[in-house]
Amino acid sequence: MSIEFLLTTLIIVASPGTGVVYTLAAGLSRGGGASVLAAFACTLGIVPHLVAALTGLAALLHASALTFETVKYAGVAYLLFMAWQTLRQSGTLRIEARQDARSARRVLLDGVLLNLLNPKLSIFFVAFLPQFVPAAETNALARMLELSGIFMLATFVIFSIYGLCAAAVRDRIVGSPRVMTWMRRTFATAFVALGAKLAFTDR
Repeated sequence: MSIEFLLTTLIIVASPGTGVVYTLAAGLSRGGGASVLAAFACTLGIVPHLVAALTGLAALLHASALTFETVKYAGVAYLLFMAWQTLRQSGTLRIEARQDARSARRVLLDGVLLNLLNPKLSIFFVAFLPQFVPAAETNALARMLELSGIFMLATFVIFSIYGLCAAAVRDRIVGSPRVMTWMRRTFATAFVALGAKLAFTDR
């Protein structure tokens, strides 16, 4: 495993994106436990893309314009749905004074779907992982599985740190209706912006 791979992974994972926004929102709305669960869900949502990259399905997704567009716009629709729910103060990201353990499955489902419905992730791994597998590698598949595991571990750890930091200031936010309103609008806007970015993404 190279230093270049580790540094690139850290930069990619730590960069603001759908998973980061979702984990921050979960931490602020429902506390530290929910933020770690959201981080795990986002990490779990990477698995199908890694499998697609390793089995060649990602290449098929890249080659088929219809399949790519279908998955892409499903992702856009889900991001807009998350924004709408956030504005209505309903669903997983409802910010409230009391934490609610009933939504654990919903936190997992939303986190997985947010990453699953992003077709660029599969294509990204097709382009990303092979760069760090030496041409002389005798067992390229095992090497890619190792790198994939490290990438997922980094995703979970970094997202959890984001979420726990957000959860640490949660009490200050839920005590101020004005701040809570501002946070809902901010996260809703972020989801809309991410949806727009995905909508204008080409293969």
